Amino acid sequence: MARLLLISMLFLWAGSILMVQGGDPTLFFEWNVTYGTIAPLGVPVKGILINGQFPGPNINSTTNNNIVIHVFNNLDEPFLVTWNGIQHRKNSWQDGVLGTNCPIPPGKNYTYKFQVKDQIGSYIYYPVTAMHKAVGGFGGLRVNSRLLIPVPYADPADDYTLLVGDFFNKGHTSLKKILDSGRNLGRCDGVHLNGKVAKGDGQDEPLFTMEAGKTYKYRICNTGIKTSLNVRFQGHTMKLVEMEGSHTMQNDYDSLDVHVGQCFSVLVTSNQEPRDYYVVASTRFTRREVTATGIIGYKNGKGAASSELPPPPVGWAWSLNQFRTFRWNLTSNAARPNPQGSYKYGSINITRTIRLANTAQRVDGKLRYALNGVSYVEPTTPLKLAEYYGVAEKVFKYDTIPDEPPSDNTKVTLAPIVLNMTHRNFVEIIFENHETAIQSYHLSGYSFFAVGMDVGKWSPEKRMNYNLLDAVSRQTIQVFPNSWSAILLTFDNCGMWNLRSEIWDRHYLGQQLYASVISPNRSLKDEYNLPEGVLTCGIVQGMPRPPPFSS
Repeated sequence: MARLLLISMLFLWAGSILMVQGGDPTLFFEWNVTYGTIAPLGVPVKGILINGQFPGPNINSTTNNNIVIHVFNNLDEPFLVTWNGIQHRKNSWQDGVLGTNCPIPPGKNYTYKFQVKDQIGSYIYYPVTAMHKAVGGFGGLRVNSRLLIPVPYADPADDYTLLVGDFFNKGHTSLKKILDSGRNLGRCDGVHLNGKVAKGDGQDEPLFTMEAGKTYKYRICNTGIKTSLNVRFQGHTMKLVEMEGSHTMQNDYDSLDVHVGQCFSVLVTSNQEPRDYYVVASTRFTRREVTATGIIGYKNGKGAASSELPPPPVGWAWSLNQFRTFRWNLTSNAARPNPQGSYKYGSINITRTIRLANTAQRVDGKLRYALNGVSYVEPTTPLKLAEYYGVAEKVFKYDTIPDEPPSDNTKVTLAPIVLNMTHRNFVEIIFENHETAIQSYHLSGYSFFAVGMDVGKWSPEKRMNYNLLDAVSRQTIQVFPNSWSAILLTFDNCGMWNLRSEIWDRHYLGQQLYASVISPNRSLKDEYNLPEGVLTCGIVQGMPRPPPFSS
C-alpha cells in the first residue's frame, strides 16, 4: 500500500508564516508594539501601533489552526493583549489578562501559543493594561471554517472586517489620570470606522469596494471603550449570519446595535445603483448623538454618496426588542460551541445561581465600580500563577463576594474577587443593572447561552420567560439600564477566567472578577501545564517551578 509522506512546508500568508507538519497548521506572527501618531478624528493623538498599523493587523485563521504570536513591547510601560472570545480550552495561560499573565515589561517580549479550535466566527483582540485600548493595540481575529465544514450560506465575494468604536482625543495617559484622580471620563469626542472618518468632500478613499450583483461578508465589531453604536449601510440591508462564534437565524436588518466588545457577521448584497454609499455608525444611549461615516464604493461606480443618511433608532427599548430577534441556527453543523454542555441546555438542572449587581460608589473620595459590593483590585501576582504555585492564600481569598447582592449594596470594599467554581457545574448568572448607564459584560474561556433579558428586577419566576431552545451561544452580553440579563453555561473549562465589564473605565476601576475552575483530578486531560518561557512576577518570581501534571 502506497504511503503518503508528509513534508513540512513554509508559506508567507497574510503577514504570517504558515507551517504544515501533517497535523493542524501553525500560523506564526511577529508583532512590534510601538507608539505612533494617530488622528482618527483629525486631532493628533499618541496611539499604540502594531507593526506600524492602527487598527492592528487582522488575524485570518482557520478552525483548529495553532497560533504563535511573538509580541515585542517597545512601549515605555507594561503591555498585555487578550484574544476576546477565543476559549483557550484547558489553557487559560494564554488568555492574556492580568489575572493569568504577567504583563510584558518595556523592552521585553512574550510569545503566545494557542489553538483556535471549533470556533468558526468573528472576534477581536485588544490590550488589557491601563487605558491602552483607548488608543489602539486592537484588531480583528477571524476563524474561518475548513473546506470540509459547510457554513449555512454561499461563499461571499469577499470578507471584510469593520471595527467601529468611540474615541477620546485626550490620549490614554490623560484618560488614566482622570480615572486615577477619581473622576468620570465623560462623553467620547467622536466615533471611528477602522480608524478613519469620512470627510464627505468627495476625496475619501473607500473603506471597502463591492461589485454590483455580488454578496459580501462584513464582520462588525465594537472595539470602543464605553459607547454602544448603531451600524447601518446606506441603501442596503444586512442579513445577520453569525455572532461571536455562533451561526444565527438569518434575519434581515436595516441597522444593528453593536455593544462594546460584541461582534456580528452580516451579508450585504450590492443590489443598488453603482456609486458610493456610506456605512454609518452612531452613538447610542448618549445625551449627544455622534455619527461617523465611511465610504463603501462600487467597482466602476459613478457618483458620490448621498448626504441623506439613514437615521438611527431611538431609545433602548428598540435595542432590547432587537436582542429578542436573535436566534441560534440549530440546523447549522458549524460554529457551535465546544462542548459547553448539551445543545438541549434548557433541560439541564441549574446547580448554582449567581446574581451580580453593579454599583458606582466613591471610596475615599474616588470613584470605584463594584460587583456585589466589592471593587476588584489587581494584585501584583497574577491569580492563576499564585494558585498554580500554591501561594494563593498570600494573594487572594476565594468567594469574597456573595452569590446575591448584599442588602446594603451602597458600601464598597476593595479586594481581588475570585469565585471558586465546581468543575462541570451548570450555572446561572444574572447581571442586574440598577444604574441608568448601559452595561456590557464578557466572560473569557467560555461561550454562554444568553437566555433572558428584561426591564426591572430579576426574580425566580422570570425563568418562565427564558429562551431554553435556541438562545445564541456567545461571550458578551449587554444589560440595559434598570434591567437584567441572564446567561447559562457549564463551567467545564479548567483555568482562571475573567468576567469583566467591557466598559473600560468600569473595568479599570474594579467592575470585574475571576472564576477559578480546578479539576479535582489534576490531570492533563483537563488542563495544560504551565508553559515554558512564561513570564513570572510578584511573589512567585524566582520560586522553583511546581512539578507538572504527568497524565
